[in-house]
Amino acid sequence: MEWITVSVFTTAEGIDSVCGCLMNAGINGFEIEDNEDFLTFLEENKQFWDYVDEELLEAKKAETRVKFYVSDNEAGKELLDLAHAEIEALKEFDTEKNFGRLEFAYENISEEDWANNWKKYFKPICVGEKMLICPEWETAENIEGRTVFKVNPGMSFGTGTHFSTQLCIEEIEKYIKGGETILDLGCGSGILSIIARLLGAKKAYAVDIDPNCVDIAYDNAKMNGIGKENYHVTSGNVLLDDSLIETLAERQYDAVFANIVADVIMPLGKIAPRFLKPDGLFIVSGIICERLDEVTDSLKESGFNPVTIRTRGDWAALTLKLNK
Repeated sequence: MEWITVSVFTTAEGIDSVCGCLMNAGINGFEIEDNEDFLTFLEENKQFWDYVDEELLEAKKAETRVKFYVSDNEAGKELLDLAHAEIEALKEFDTEKNFGRLEFAYENISEEDWANNWKKYFKPICVGEKMLICPEWETAENIEGRTVFKVNPGMSFGTGTHFSTQLCIEEIEKYIKGGETILDLGCGSGILSIIARLLGAKKAYAVDIDPNCVDIAYDNAKMNGIGKENYHVTSGNVLLDDSLIETLAERQYDAVFANIVADVIMPLGKIAPRFLKPDGLFIVSGIICERLDEVTDSLKESGFNPVTIRTRGDWAALTLKLNK
């Protein structure tokens, strides 16, 4: 499959607004190249070096940009059209031009080239007390009797190495005992839902706004010996698609996972009660610590009571139950 690298040129001040627009378009994975951050880093740490390569300095002085990837097919082009519309609206709003030129640039890359650039950095990793996450192209010994989860994340950026994902996995380990039915909202590569099945969940349902994630999640499930009879993946926007909400709410779940971002988790809190059994768990992550109180308060207003609150680095995860 071919992929398109898309850059949106902006300023340091415009990064949050651009990322917000892209999230509204259904794009959740970004790379941010911030010229001001780099120059500040150089200034604040100049005691640690005597010389900085001039070519590197000039390269890093390039314009601030937000980068993301879309597949070079119809689904990717639809996402790109939505991104264009969102950024055009932002451009009209930004009358003072504080957010830079807000223009797009594109580069085509093959999946093989992309894989060669990053696969060498993704090695087997132990998570929690039970899991060993191993990329498909690596061979790992079964350390300490851990459950091995094999994964090829494709371009959906789900490898299990991020703190927010690790926090989720560790909570899943605690509460999945066997026989549960779970729902993963924003499944990406399918990591959380597949791991739940490996740990004993009877059935898993997964949803992502990116249609490319459906095949990736199914491929990862198959790689781990999980067939489609007890693993179901679909694509859609659970915040906006009423028919999707109705379909998901046809059954109730022992646990609902959402490893996304704070601005999606908070509105999900109003919908999640429709999916949960009376004693079901809502496990959420992807929350930067500075927004933890905001998210916690919002979920309390939606009828949830925190059971555990965990942090690692700058990230936080919550496990919650509905108030009785």
